[in-house]
Amino acid sequence: MKTIQNKIVAFILLTFVSFGVNAQIDRSQMPEGGPAPKISIDDPTEWELKNGIKVLLVENNKLPRVSYSLSIDNKPLVEGDKAGTASILSAMLGNGTTSISKEDFNEEVDFLGATMSFGSSGGFASTLSKYSDRIVELMADAAMNPLLTEEEFNKEKDKVIEGFKADEKSVDAAAGRVGSALAYGKDHAYGEFATVETVNNIQFQDVLDLYKKRYAPNNAYIVIVGDIDEKTAKKQVKEHFGKWAKVDLPEVASPALTSNVDQTQINFIDMPNAVQSNIAITNNVDLKMNDEDYHAALITNNILGGGGEGYLFKNLREDKGYTYGAYSSLGASRYGVSRFNASAKVRNEVTDSAVVEFVKEIKRIRTEPVDPQTLKDAKAKYVGNFVMALERPQTIANYALNIKRNNLPEDFYEDYLENINEVSVEDVQRVAQKYFDIDNSRIIIVGKGSDVVPALERLNMPIKYYTKYAEATEKPVFSKPLPADLTAADVLKKYVDAIGGEAKLKAIKTTMTKANVTIQGMPFKPVATIKRMAPNKMSMEMEIEGMGTVMAQKFDGSTGYMEQQGQRRVMPENEINDSKAQKGLFPELYMDAAKVELESLVDVEGTDAYKVKVTKDDGKTSYRFYAADTGYLIRTEETTEQSGQSITSVTEYGDYKEVDGVMMAMTTKITAGPQVLTFETTESKTNEGVTEADFN
Repeated sequence: MKTIQNKIVAFILLTFVSFGVNAQIDRSQMPEGGPAPKISIDDPTEWELKNGIKVLLVENNKLPRVSYSLSIDNKPLVEGDKAGTASILSAMLGNGTTSISKEDFNEEVDFLGATMSFGSSGGFASTLSKYSDRIVELMADAAMNPLLTEEEFNKEKDKVIEGFKADEKSVDAAAGRVGSALAYGKDHAYGEFATVETVNNIQFQDVLDLYKKRYAPNNAYIVIVGDIDEKTAKKQVKEHFGKWAKVDLPEVASPALTSNVDQTQINFIDMPNAVQSNIAITNNVDLKMNDEDYHAALITNNILGGGGEGYLFKNLREDKGYTYGAYSSLGASRYGVSRFNASAKVRNEVTDSAVVEFVKEIKRIRTEPVDPQTLKDAKAKYVGNFVMALERPQTIANYALNIKRNNLPEDFYEDYLENINEVSVEDVQRVAQKYFDIDNSRIIIVGKGSDVVPALERLNMPIKYYTKYAEATEKPVFSKPLPADLTAADVLKKYVDAIGGEAKLKAIKTTMTKANVTIQGMPFKPVATIKRMAPNKMSMEMEIEGMGTVMAQKFDGSTGYMEQQGQRRVMPENEINDSKAQKGLFPELYMDAAKVELESLVDVEGTDAYKVKVTKDDGKTSYRFYAADTGYLIRTEETTEQSGQSITSVTEYGDYKEVDGVMMAMTTKITAGPQVLTFETTESKTNEGVTEADFN
């Protein structure tokens, strides 16, 4: 079965210009770079409506399209015990107006071949130029007269709560939530987060009140980009947005910069379902775009963790192979409230080592002068990306908006490349020391505590424990005392008895399962048909509606293959050997007592489970977890090598139901690296529907 799972996961998974040159050029010498080019950026056409809306227009006639971006420049707002109100308002906006129903509104936008979206701080629309006037009219109507009904409010509120339930076991969701909350504080605009409790506190009137006090033209910008002239644009905006009345907006305090911790510490969040550790080293910074350090800060962060050439990536991925990627970011905020953050997802067994390497690289850029060539390469890459971005008209508009919103000098972007190229070796070290505050950082780790905390404790760093909702807590109990004289063989026997008994299991010669497959991040949902025949024959086919069979895998007891998109690959020898080693449809019936070991009693998603270590004939190990109360298998873990990377695959089993007298898991969730697949069984049979021909 593991081979099937690995295959499913695998399934899911500068332009060169020639110049004429003189033969006398010395090609052994790299030409000297010239001075940084002076960027000439055409200023957008600007005007302001009487109600305070500032309009920026960038004409571009290459395509007969035009886009409109509405940006309402509000300060961040603390929502407190009703956090989530803005999210619900965002979901409700743009779905009709007081004069046009939701269905008619969305149908007309689709009919015009346009796109339109709204949020609590603005909106966006894009359409063919010939339909632009109507789209602006619809956009303005939706902004000024949104259709906010209690029925829609209740629907969106339920969706938010369902989303929380779906994310309950998400390590990424917990890491993002806790990271901001610990860095800024849960009562800070950048640190608060919504929960089921806060969303349940929200009433329909709260959404209406938020719209009234935040959605106004007073501090709004409209950015227009595309195939439209100034006269037409002015007429459109004045006619449709000009009647939007100003509002007496309440005063909102600017967010304050929160102090960093007194000493570097590990903040650990235990999530027993984590198959890898999510590491983030972070400290708060006071950095604005108009600060003299800004350009040096960009380059310094790029050198540390801006991509594949960064210190972090080269160390943790290329050298150590701990992760798929390690990166850093350094934010700049108009309020001087932001964070430095260095992060990666690593295997459980190397979590402590990864922390050591993170700290080493951050200290390295703070204490060792950067190699001049590394600095030169970083600047060249940044300059190239900057110049390429200028080819997009939207970039020009965004730059103009940045100047307005961040109080930048008018020539900020004209001098951008010059300022980048002036960054020196000394600047990099100075900026790193100032903003990469490794002596006062939080090392936030979300992972499986039973696997990683013992090694973290040997790093001699203070460890503080938090829940996945950023509440301080005591160190979790990772294992509990085992019952006296209980053995791994006892646990396996209890499982066999719980699902039907040895006689019934041995009487099953074939199984056939059909399941709907959900692949995280993928829009399509395949249907899998898995057939097995004792002792080790297997067939798995995946179909997508409208596409037929997109992948098939077969093993006939002696050899096998995988077929995908018309290409057939013979099963490698190691996979053939693994498949041959299977002795039956239910492995617990055939496990050698000398090769199974009861390690501990642990918590698996709130369920006490016996952790059994299984050693294969080739010496490789895996782990199986059996619920202490029911005896059911609820989880397996196995680490394999793929493309030079160690991948831990975790399979979770649930929703056991009787099939022909045997209890079988109807839900199977497989997590392997970044891939997450969930199988929901729709049909299950034993001893029927399977023939020898299925495995050819």
